Amino acid sequence: MSRIHYDLCARDRVLTLGRATQIMGIVNCTPDSFSGDGKLNPAACFKLAQQLVREGANIIDVGGESTRPGAKPVAADEEIKRIIPVIKQLADKTKIIISVDTSKTEVACAALDAGAAIVNNVRGTNSSASFLKMVRDYQAAIVLMHTRGTPATMQSKAKYKNVALEVIEELQISIEKCLAIGIKKERIIIDPGIGFAKNSEHNLGLLQKLNRLNVLKCPILIGTSRKSFIGQLLGTDVKGRLMGTAATVVAAVLQGAHIVRVHDVAPIKESLIITDAILDART
Repeated sequence: MSRIHYDLCARDRVLTLGRATQIMGIVNCTPDSFSGDGKLNPAACFKLAQQLVREGANIIDVGGESTRPGAKPVAADEEIKRIIPVIKQLADKTKIIISVDTSKTEVACAALDAGAAIVNNVRGTNSSASFLKMVRDYQAAIVLMHTRGTPATMQSKAKYKNVALEVIEELQISIEKCLAIGIKKERIIIDPGIGFAKNSEHNLGLLQKLNRLNVLKCPILIGTSRKSFIGQLLGTDVKGRLMGTAATVVAAVLQGAHIVRVHDVAPIKESLIITDAILDART
């Protein structure tokens, strides 16, 4: 199965999706990231971002608040303090497309003013009208991720009769909300939210049936990197989940994913070169 092609518009940038898989490299400007790679020092975060760009990232996703299950919320001014110096340096010193990982309107505004082009909202299916209007006004791209509840409550809401169907239905509502507010379809990315209000069985079911999300006619982002369901299957801690992450990434791309959000860019890029070649051969 070949992927559907899209031209994603992110402010004044256009990203062609559907040929080579695009890699979103993760930069966590937090002390409590589940993956153990969080950093509070802006200089260290920028150094990591530069490394990920050299390794082949197409997008850098900068976040200042952990969204792992049970994570404590961070005040907007603290989040801004953590991420804006990093985004400004990236915008000034590189040509990389920058994404901001936040659900707060004031944080997203500050990031877009600093040079970001994509807003990655992990509460995408619960986005407020004011948040969506802000995205519209900046003509930014938005990632709508499926979730339920908050980081503190989401795992109690992991109850589905048909996880793929229900995720599609809830993402469709979110897309329609964006369109009604005036966000253009070519600025919307969807993410099924692996690990967010999902247990291991739900995560595996979504990966198996990911191509069903094509009915929504938006590019698909997948984020499985180092997540707990991989550790449960392999019996490993966070440091031992690279090969499991690679397997999930390959499976997702073969099922139609356009963008993969990962911590370990260099080894995942090698996996994607082969996966994309297989897709090209099929085409």
